[in-house]
Amino acid sequence: MEIIPAIDIIEGKAVRLSKGDYNQKKVYNEHPLEVAAQFEDAGLKRLHLVDLDGAKAGAVRNWKVLETIAGKTKLTIDFSGGISSEKDVRITFDSGAAYAAIGSMAVKKPVVFQDWLTAFGVERFILGADVLDEKIMIKGWTEATDINILNFLKHYRTKGIQQFFCTDISRDGLLQGSSNDLYKKILDEVNDLKLIASGGVSSVQDLETLQAIGCHGAIVGKAIYENRISLKELAQFSD
Repeated sequence: MEIIPAIDIIEGKAVRLSKGDYNQKKVYNEHPLEVAAQFEDAGLKRLHLVDLDGAKAGAVRNWKVLETIAGKTKLTIDFSGGISSEKDVRITFDSGAAYAAIGSMAVKKPVVFQDWLTAFGVERFILGADVLDEKIMIKGWTEATDINILNFLKHYRTKGIQQFFCTDISRDGLLQGSSNDLYKKILDEVNDLKLIASGGVSSVQDLETLQAIGCHGAIVGKAIYENRISLKELAQFSD
């Protein structure tokens, strides 16, 4: 199972939210590159970089942070937050991201998203599925929909999508464990997709459980910043 550390960005700084609430923000480092370099030095290969300003604004904002990290590390970066136009997609890839993670546009403008898949290659996109009570949430978790997570994934499986993140918002940033029952349910229904679990990971035991369930990867954020899991443990786990 691939371990993917996360950096969330607001105003160019590395932060974490609790349950997606912008009013519950904690700044961990004013220089995200320092954080990314620590991940690389520990032997980790991937990075999940989230532009929270972009997610809220509906357009990419913190692309300079992406460009800096991509230019000064060898991390394979997936970037998300505010990618809502072809210009945003180009900025994302031109700034050094290996993957663009798309959530809101896949919900609100599926035809446009399909055009991107065709234009840039479906393999460069990861579907972002942020969930509350098994329903998709969009726009930086600020807008609810009636779309069931399983229906959403089954639809995009037919479009060639292979990887997706699934974040249970009710657990994100709380260090209360991952949403294992939800992930089991998803993998029972769509086990040919690569599920990357996100939200709630608080210990190496959580990661071992996710691996046993069959998750392809796991995003780890607050547990790193709050010293619940060491980078050494993560690197050993991913070997």
